[in-house]
Amino acid sequence: MPVFTFSGKDANGQKVSGQRMAPNKASLEQTLRRERITPSSVREKGKEFALPTFGSGKVKVKDIAVFFRQFSVMIDAGLPLVQCLEILAANQENQTFQKTLTGVRTTVEGGSTLANAMRQYPNVFDDLTTNMIEAGETGGILDIILQRLATYVEKAVRLRAAVKSALIYPVAVVSIAVLIVGALLKWVVPIFANLFAGLGVDLPLPTRMVMGLSAFVQSFWWIFLVGAVGIVFGLKQIRKSPTGRYYFDKTLLNIPVVGTLLRKIAVGRFTRTLGTLITSGVPILEGLSITARTSGNAVLEEALMKVRKAIEEGRTIVDPLRECGVFPNMVTQMIGVGEATGAMDSMLQKIADFYEEEVDAATKDMLAMLEPAIIGMLGITIGGIVISLYMPLFAMIAKLSG
Repeated sequence: MPVFTFSGKDANGQKVSGQRMAPNKASLEQTLRRERITPSSVREKGKEFALPTFGSGKVKVKDIAVFFRQFSVMIDAGLPLVQCLEILAANQENQTFQKTLTGVRTTVEGGSTLANAMRQYPNVFDDLTTNMIEAGETGGILDIILQRLATYVEKAVRLRAAVKSALIYPVAVVSIAVLIVGALLKWVVPIFANLFAGLGVDLPLPTRMVMGLSAFVQSFWWIFLVGAVGIVFGLKQIRKSPTGRYYFDKTLLNIPVVGTLLRKIAVGRFTRTLGTLITSGVPILEGLSITARTSGNAVLEEALMKVRKAIEEGRTIVDPLRECGVFPNMVTQMIGVGEATGAMDSMLQKIADFYEEEVDAATKDMLAMLEPAIIGMLGITIGGIVISLYMPLFAMIAKLSG
């Protein structure tokens, strides 16, 4: 019997790895899933190379949504699974996605389930997708599950697009402002400095401050570049550490305007994900575990894992949700009503719809607040530099007129 090496995550999201003897790869994957381990890599020792993870950051979420929609139509029409994958792979313009689907088809042809085949490509198909596919295969409702996945991904794309559209304007304006100020300090201010030095006039304090800042930029411009790179690198290192990521996300949630928006996004994503999983037949404990890992926020992830543990101990979902202090009272009350009436999945979807509308409204409000503030700061900064440069000229003109 061959020996396989594997790695993956357990129900608590902890990384696990080891070696097992099994008749084949599919059998080992099924055994690991029964032990509540989600395998990310399984290979036969000494004979197989590690499977490549195609599409790392290269497959667009929109392409995946279209794939699920087309896949569901084909399955509903009665086409065989392998043929569906073959057709969809052949029609993909994205080469990495095409290779991924070809690999999935090859694995399915070898006797594996669709969910196990997709688990070989975790950078394209996440835990939520593979667990829902597995539930669909088990219950014989794969076409319905694919439709739900397509709807879920499409709504996630719309939510992400709404947030990006709100950030484009302020980021663009601030970037242009920084470039303009840098150009003034590097090329325009030195011209006035040489002019004032030749005239031998006394410079007022604002002018001297601008001249000093210009001289600093001329000599040490690289400090700003190194500082920007250092900040980006430092934030990435903080995000790599579990503790650092937790406190970073907690700090973001406590920022007055941005924190409110991020909290609404997190609640909308949580309710949409958990509601989709429960509707698809995934057990609530497994659904909470998947939702926590795919939440994108360390504070929310920790809260959901605590809720999961409390439910394992026999408690209802409402009390631990309320105790964690992350979710608004309205959310916990609606979930409690859904749990009491046995309609938690539909209640979660309604909460998600409500919060997605709230995110749209919040992004518009934030943009409305940022526009005048950014324009005002831009006017004060550039106007202050220009006025400080002309102040000695005004003084000279007044002196000559006198």
